Amino acid sequence: MGPYLLGLRLSGRRVLVVGGGHVAQRRVPALLEAGAEVTVVSTSVTPALDDLIAAGRITWHARAYEVGDCDGAWLVQACTSDRAVNTAVAAEAEAKRIWCVRADDKDASAAWTPASGRVDEIGVAVTAGGDPRRAAGIRDAVIEALRDGTVDARRNRTKPVGVALVGGGPGDPGLITVRGRQLLAQADVVVADRLAPRALLDELAPDVELIDAAKVPYGRSLAQEAINDILVDRARKGRFVVRLKGGDPFVFGRGGEEVIACARAGIPVLVVPGITSAVAVPAAAGVPVTHRGVSQEFHVISVHVAPDDPASTVDWPGLARSGGTLVLMMAVERLAKVAETLQRDGRSADTPVMVVQDGTLPTQRAVTATLSTVAERVSAAGIRPPAIVIVGDVVKVGLEVGMVRAERIP
Repeated sequence: MGPYLLGLRLSGRRVLVVGGGHVAQRRVPALLEAGAEVTVVSTSVTPALDDLIAAGRITWHARAYEVGDCDGAWLVQACTSDRAVNTAVAAEAEAKRIWCVRADDKDASAAWTPASGRVDEIGVAVTAGGDPRRAAGIRDAVIEALRDGTVDARRNRTKPVGVALVGGGPGDPGLITVRGRQLLAQADVVVADRLAPRALLDELAPDVELIDAAKVPYGRSLAQEAINDILVDRARKGRFVVRLKGGDPFVFGRGGEEVIACARAGIPVLVVPGITSAVAVPAAAGVPVTHRGVSQEFHVISVHVAPDDPASTVDWPGLARSGGTLVLMMAVERLAKVAETLQRDGRSADTPVMVVQDGTLPTQRAVTATLSTVAERVSAAGIRPPAIVIVGDVVKVGLEVGMVRAERIP
C-alpha cells in the first residue's frame, strides 16, 4: 500500500537526527531550509555538519543515542550505520506517536523522505515505491522540465517585468545558469549577442521577438546606444526583455552600460551572472588559471585594441613583470603585437601559450606554443575568433593533465 504524501511545515519545530554521517549530511540542510530546529545525536559528525554546528545552526549532542532523545520532536530521522540503533530509535518514536524515517530499511520505516526539489514556489517530491535512485531520476526529469519551460508552470503566475541581463556562458548551451534558462523561457523579447549560445534560441516560443544585437539588415553593426534604446522601448511597452549575452554580462559585456540606461529610464533590471569564458574555456582545455606552486594570480585582459594603440589602458609592462597567468580575450588578430610587447617588457620568449578556439563547443580545438612562436603557429593552424589566449606556466599543467588523462582514461 502506497504512502499518503504530505508536506510538513517544520518552521520552529524540533527535528531529531540520530547519526552524524553522510546520510545526515544530506538531510540536515533540507530540514534547516524548511525552518526546523535540528538536534543531532551522534558520537561524531562529518566536516559539513561540523560547520553548521560551529555556525550555531544545529544543536549537537556528542554521544550515543539514549532513550528519551525523541521527547519533544515532531519528526525523527534515524540515520546511523547501526541497524540495532535505528530499530531502537524507530521503536521509541513509534511508542510516542512521532513520525520516524529510517535510512536503512524502507519497509520498517514509518515515513519515507522523498527525492525533492524546487523551482521558484513549486515543490516536487517523488517517492517511487521507496527506491531512492529511481525517485531521484524522476525528480530530476521533472525539475529540468520546469526549468527549461518544457512543462509550463507559469499559468496564473505574475510575469516578470522589465529587463533581465542574462549571461549565457562560454558557448555550450548546457552551461547557462538555471536562472538564466528560466528567464529565457518567460521572455517576450530576446536581444541576443553573436557569442550568446545560439542553440538556446531554438527553444524560444514562436511568438517571442528575437533581435540580433550583432547585426541589423544590410549588415551594419548595431551600436550600443541602439541596443539600449531597444531594451527601454520594449520594456516600456510592457514586454519582458531578456538581453542574452555570451559569458558574463559584466565581463567585457557592456552590461553596466545597459543597466545604467535602463535605470535612467525607470526600467527595473535583473542581472543574472554567467560563466565567463575567461575561466571556463581554459578549464575546458584542461588548464587551471591558478595552480598551487605555479601561479597564485591571473589577469583577464581585453585586447580589442593593440598594446601600442593610444586607446589601450592596459599596463602591459606590469603584466609582463607579474609572472601570473594572463587570459587574453579578443586577442587573436593582434597576437603578434601582444607577444612582442610582453617579451620586450620582460616575459621570457619560452613562456608557454595556449590558444583555444570555440571553447566548450564540439568544434573546440587548441594550439600550444611559446611567446616567440605563438603568432606563427596560430596563423598556420588557421585559428580564428572566438578564441581565448592563455599565457603562463599553467599551460604546462594543462599539458600534464592531458597526458595523464590519455594514459589513465580509456
